[in-house]
Amino acid sequence: MVDDGTIRWEVRDGIGIAVIDRPARRNALNAELAGELRGRLVGARDLRAVVVTGEGKAFCAGADLARRFDDVATVDGQGTDSFRPAFEQLLDAIVDHPAPVIAAVNGHALGAGLQLAVACDLRVVQPGAQLGIPASKLGVMLSVANIARLALLVGQGPARDLLLTGRSVDAGEALSLGLVHRVVDEARAAAIDWATELARLAPLSVTGHKRALNLIAAKQMLVAGVDDEARAEVAAIEAGAFASADLQEGLAAFAEKRAPRFEGR
Repeated sequence: MVDDGTIRWEVRDGIGIAVIDRPARRNALNAELAGELRGRLVGARDLRAVVVTGEGKAFCAGADLARRFDDVATVDGQGTDSFRPAFEQLLDAIVDHPAPVIAAVNGHALGAGLQLAVACDLRVVQPGAQLGIPASKLGVMLSVANIARLALLVGQGPARDLLLTGRSVDAGEALSLGLVHRVVDEARAAAIDWATELARLAPLSVTGHKRALNLIAAKQMLVAGVDDEARAEVAAIEAGAFASADLQEGLAAFAEKRAPRFEGR
C-alpha cells in the first residue's frame, strides 16, 4: 500500500491545529497533501490562530522526491509537475490567512519543508532539528515568491548562504539568523500555548497587523525590483531548470543514493 499520508485537523478554542501525518516518509509533501492542508485553511478563516506541525521526528522533509521523479514532465520545452502549483497555492493560503500561522518545527525542515515554515508568520523549533533548502544539490530552483520570502526574513547574506550552498543549519544558528523565533523542547506544545495567547488578543488588531505586514512586504519586493518583468524572468529560469537534464540527474542520484554529476544543461 502506498503511504500518501493525511493532514490531521483539529479546532480547539478557536485554534486550528494541522498535523502532517506521514511519519514513514518524514512527512514529505505531495500535491494531494498540499491541497488538503490548503483546503483546511481556506475553509477556516474565522480562526484566531493556526498551528502547523509534523507527526513523529520530522516537521517536513520536503517534497516527495520519489513521487516527483515519476511526475516530472516536459511540455513544449517547459518543466512541469503536479506538486509545484499545489504547493505554491498552499503557501499563498498560509500568507493570506487572516490569523497568525505558527510553524511548530518538531524536527528536520528541508526544502519545501523549510519553505512551508518560512511562509508561516511565526516559527518555533526543537533542538536537534536541521533546517535548509538543498535545491542546488538536486537541480531544483525555487519560485521568486519563496526566494523573496526567505530574503525578506533573514536578509540577503544568509539567504545567499542557504540557497547557493544548499547547506542546513541547526536550531541555534537558525535562531541567530532570525530564521526562527524560539527554540523549545516541545515545539507542538509551545506553539499551541503561543497560539492560545494570540487567540486572547484583539482579533482586529492581530489580523490588521498581519495584513499590513503583508502589504509592506509586497511593497518591499517592488522596491527591490521584483516587478512583473522580474517575476517573469525568474519564472522562465525556474522552468528551464525544471526541464533540465540536471534535474533528472539530481532526482536519479537521490533515488540511487549516489552523488549527482551535474553538467549544466
